[in-house]
Amino acid sequence: MKKLLKTTVFLLLYITISCKSEIKKDKTPAIDTGKEESETVAIKNSFVWEGANVYFLLTDRFYNGDLTNDSVLDRTKETGKLRGFEGGDIKGVIQKIEDGYFNDLGINALWFNPVVEQIHESVDEGTGNTYAFHGYWAKDWTKLDPNYGTYKDLKKLIEVAHKNGIRVLMDVVLNHTGPVTEKDPVWPEKWVRTAPKCTYKDYTSAVTCTLVENLPDVKTESDEEVELPEMLINKWKSEGRLEIELAELDVFFVKTGLKRSPKNYIIKWLTDYIRELGIDGYRVDTVKHVEEGAWSVLADQAKSAFKEWKTKNPEKVLDDNEFYMIGELYGYGIDGKRYYDFGDRKVDYFAHGFNNLINFQFKYDAAQKDYEGLFKKYSDVLNTNLVGKSIMNYISSHDDGSPFDKDRTKTYESATKLLLTPGISQVYYGDETARSLVVEGTIGDATLRSNMNWDSLTVASTKKLYNHWSKLGIFRKLHPSIGAGKHKMISKSPYTFSRSYNKNGISDQVIIGLDLSKGQKTLSINAVFPEGTVLVDHYSGEEAIVTKNSVTINSDFTIVLLAAKK
Repeated sequence: MKKLLKTTVFLLLYITISCKSEIKKDKTPAIDTGKEESETVAIKNSFVWEGANVYFLLTDRFYNGDLTNDSVLDRTKETGKLRGFEGGDIKGVIQKIEDGYFNDLGINALWFNPVVEQIHESVDEGTGNTYAFHGYWAKDWTKLDPNYGTYKDLKKLIEVAHKNGIRVLMDVVLNHTGPVTEKDPVWPEKWVRTAPKCTYKDYTSAVTCTLVENLPDVKTESDEEVELPEMLINKWKSEGRLEIELAELDVFFVKTGLKRSPKNYIIKWLTDYIRELGIDGYRVDTVKHVEEGAWSVLADQAKSAFKEWKTKNPEKVLDDNEFYMIGELYGYGIDGKRYYDFGDRKVDYFAHGFNNLINFQFKYDAAQKDYEGLFKKYSDVLNTNLVGKSIMNYISSHDDGSPFDKDRTKTYESATKLLLTPGISQVYYGDETARSLVVEGTIGDATLRSNMNWDSLTVASTKKLYNHWSKLGIFRKLHPSIGAGKHKMISKSPYTFSRSYNKNGISDQVIIGLDLSKGQKTLSINAVFPEGTVLVDHYSGEEAIVTKNSVTINSDFTIVLLAAKK
């Protein structure tokens, strides 16, 4: 009887939501980019998450595509330098996708900061008065922040990205709400803790605590059922969507059988974007500050939501990949293999839903090792200890105050090492244009978060650097073996190596030469390609035929990127 009643309630709620879906969501037609079907198929068949080339941008700092949303929610107080909203938005990102900017860089996955509604007031944490332009101070996970754009904008962005063979990673925060202000009251005590502050001495003092003062920590460890915050109910009521939000929650908790605990409410709100829009993956913030069991629940619900979206939208499905989870586990490095050590406990986060962890160690390895030492080490670990998993490498980011090349004096080396090292590559906006990471007058991480330097693309030196990133990026995008394959040195001098990938029906091989002489150069093929194979050097555009297990390329470059001509 109980089971029958439960099913009946679920069906009634589902019908209610279906009838009212237009209240909360709006429909945008598919975007026609004019791309030929054969191009789409080629992208679909060759994409491998472990070899992805990810572009990370801060929406507010990238490109302003809609001037009408620059001033909203009375965010008008004077701020520290680069600590207020600058005008970038989702429409700006869409415009750059449609312009071909990301495809020209060889980008096949896009990660942008959280775009859910942020706290309305500004906060001074000792680095200057700051608004939540960065997206990590959530106020309401169910709605987009108007400074970034609308739900319709986000839906269009995902559709346009998918039409261009670009997957979308949503940046999610489960760990904390935004700071408390007069406009943004603290969540109920059963939802959050406001003390103690984390000391990182052991597991408990890194997890059951607040990251900084005035950043309420969600009680993700709690399985106690809680009521929705009154402030959130009042907010939804004033926005005319209380009934639909409550009905959706009822459906979710009946369907999943999960308790109405703080983490599970947020997990429902986060997975809605997958179920409704087809988000391809998450970049998860502050992983080590949440109990690993919570991440397992998020991963399970995310994968379920992705399957649901695929079933309802078969014509929009790009490939057979499952939902992908990348974690920001601060301090994790590839040397840790599958584990992060808290001092009193080691945790395998890969066993709790994560496919990938951001590799905070890459900048050190890139600085200390030559190409072969770097490439071999990463290939060896990824093909032994981390089989079936991966790591994401970066040279700069939004919160790393000591990046690989802060003064932008090693921009070509940065591209070569980042884009040719095994693992996922993360390009931070402006890496490809040498956007300055040192901005006078800024305090703290604001110096890393300046506006994208679009004007510099008219400068010859920047164009040349951009072309270097572009050639390497496109080659990487076309060949999953670069990031996901096995590395093998062919020759120390001239330095050449191969990468090979043979999994899931995808077979891919490339040969790469670095620090070569300009002009004519002959490279050993090491039997990677058969005699008579026509190879293309994707850096110079030159072609050559494999003869006596070698090829000769005549170019003005010191790099050769060889693959069989299609």
